[in-house]
Amino acid sequence: MNRQELNKLSGRLKSLLIKRFIFCYLLYIMAGIILFIGAFLYYRSKIWYGDETFYILAHLALNFITPILLIYAIAGAIGLGVYFLRRACRYLDEFLAASENLFLGKENESSFSEELEPVAQYLDTVQKTLKESQRAAHEAEQKKNDLVVYLAHDLKTPLTSVIGYLTLLNEEEEISPKLQKKYLGVSLEKAERLEDLINEFFEITRFNLTHLTLELSEINLTRMLEQTIFEFNPMFLEKGLICKLDAPGNYFYLCDPDKIQRVFDNLLRNAVNYSYPDSQIHIVLKETEKTILLSVQNAGNTIPAEKLDRIFEQFFRLDVSRNVKSGGAGLGLAIAKEIVELHNGTISAKSNDNQILFSVELPLHPKAEQAINIFRNS
Repeated sequence: MNRQELNKLSGRLKSLLIKRFIFCYLLYIMAGIILFIGAFLYYRSKIWYGDETFYILAHLALNFITPILLIYAIAGAIGLGVYFLRRACRYLDEFLAASENLFLGKENESSFSEELEPVAQYLDTVQKTLKESQRAAHEAEQKKNDLVVYLAHDLKTPLTSVIGYLTLLNEEEEISPKLQKKYLGVSLEKAERLEDLINEFFEITRFNLTHLTLELSEINLTRMLEQTIFEFNPMFLEKGLICKLDAPGNYFYLCDPDKIQRVFDNLLRNAVNYSYPDSQIHIVLKETEKTILLSVQNAGNTIPAEKLDRIFEQFFRLDVSRNVKSGGAGLGLAIAKEIVELHNGTISAKSNDNQILFSVELPLHPKAEQAINIFRNS
């Protein structure tokens, strides 16, 4: 129920009260008329001697019939008006009590009149929505707090190493060139890790404070995949990985190039981090009837089902051991999901038999197909 429906309900309640007032007032008037006619017929049906109480009252009433009828009508209107006004106030009291319970977060134990049942259902829905929002906000806050603790720990570890090795280099005067080179190499590696972690802090800020928008253009998707794979060659060599790409020779697609490249970069980086050494990463790009399908498959430890359900959540990290090289802020897949959904696509993950598969489906819109055909023929 939205605001417009609430306004309609309020209008129906007003109309209901007015109709009931008019109905009751008409019954009141009809009862008066019947009572008057009955009394008049009884008055005319007998011979009176003039000293009977009924005769005296009836004779007096006939002499002042107009004021009496007017007083009767006004008294009925006032009485019924007060009654229905009190009823409307009772509706308001019920609504205010339920609103107070909603504001205080209490269970709604208020009893509603039959006419207010739609309002009761609406308030129950609002209460459930508020509780769900509060729960989600609490979980998000807890995740951020955990992230700060994790990153603080990760920052401290390489920073301690950098300070330690630089201290050795500063204090040891007779250090050999070989050992000096080793210390400098370790310090450089830890400093680069510090830079990565600091970049992750900025990534978190951008992800939470900005809304991604698309800048569409036609790109050669095959060439973009080939270029990204080439840039990952040093990481492949380090783990002895082989990357195989199955894609059309030149496949053009209308999308936001930078953001789609970021999706593929995140998926490929994830595949490298969680692949077995000396294994293969298989990338497939193909077109179906209404979509294009991009899949990235690698050999690695099977991901449990409970983790697959959360793998696209913000700040969720698959590696609970917080490996220094592979541990990120847990934003890569969450950002990839948002980018894919902005393109009206879907992203999913499967894992079994020591295989991990990420699939991205992007739609082929009529306008996009037309633009691609024009681009191909030009």
